[in-house]
Amino acid sequence: MLMADVFDAPSHGVPASLTTVCLGMIAAMIAAETLGAINFWRPANRHYGWFSAAQVIADTVVMCALVAGLHNYVETTTWTGLIIPIVAGSLRFKLPGALLAWAATSAFLPLVLSRGERPPAPGDLVFAVIIHLMVAFISGTQSGAFGRRVAELDQAKDALKHQASHDPLTGLPNRNRLAEFADSKIGHQLTCLLLDLNGFKQINDSLGHAAGDEVLRQTAYRIRACIGAEDLAGRLGGDEFQVLLPHATPGGADDLICRLREEINSPIRVGDNFVTVGVAIGSAYRPSGDEASLDALTYIADQAMYQEKRRSRKSAQGQPSPYDGERTISTEIGFPHEAA
Repeated sequence: MLMADVFDAPSHGVPASLTTVCLGMIAAMIAAETLGAINFWRPANRHYGWFSAAQVIADTVVMCALVAGLHNYVETTTWTGLIIPIVAGSLRFKLPGALLAWAATSAFLPLVLSRGERPPAPGDLVFAVIIHLMVAFISGTQSGAFGRRVAELDQAKDALKHQASHDPLTGLPNRNRLAEFADSKIGHQLTCLLLDLNGFKQINDSLGHAAGDEVLRQTAYRIRACIGAEDLAGRLGGDEFQVLLPHATPGGADDLICRLREEINSPIRVGDNFVTVGVAIGSAYRPSGDEASLDALTYIADQAMYQEKRRSRKSAQGQPSPYDGERTISTEIGFPHEAA
């Protein structure tokens, strides 16, 4: 508007220096809005903070140039326009951003008001600086409170999302999360392992449910320690667990099954006692290009798991075995620490 001579310009017309300043202001505004659009559409951008800082700097430069232009060429004092970069700084960087913008505009304001044919009235500069400082504190503190509120809401949302997709006892993903993971791998190879603990009921009956809960937590920890970063282990309920392996071949799954048996069969400390549980594991493999659902894989793995249980019962011939179902699983109470 200054460049277009909308205001009451001096009689000699708009000087070339003012036109140059106005073109620079327009360029800074375009750059600031471009960065703002990038931040709006890509809030997770790693340059978000730098782009925001560039916006605040551009806002400060433009408004300072506007105040200077109006004061020097139109003899109009518009120091209230410097509130805009202060508020912009508070929105992007809370109280520190507001105070930095206030410091920059307060250092600039005396240089502008001291020039021109009409010097400011006594106290105008002090009044402007104090008003700007009040705006900085009010907008900065409110922006900080709003930011904390948003952060609390985000934390609550994340907590609710975690509760909806994870088992509260073991912290492992639940059925819903396992199903989501499997759906994202449709058409790709996937190995499904189904694990069922043997002897868990005896621990609950003899030591109580608190001991059983500790066994489940320790088992979940051991399963999680055996699998890779791209695999997913979850608890289906009770003493039944599921492991999804998106990159494992049948041979690789067999190696993992051996490690799982070794880890789960190791004694678990529950208070002053040591207990052991066995585990039956069934597996199902889906090759690439196959679109078998997780339910179908789980059914196949479940059949394989119970076949293993039946084979274990027949081969044990009445002797205790860590793979032999509920009636023969070893549950050791008060196992000596030295022996462990």
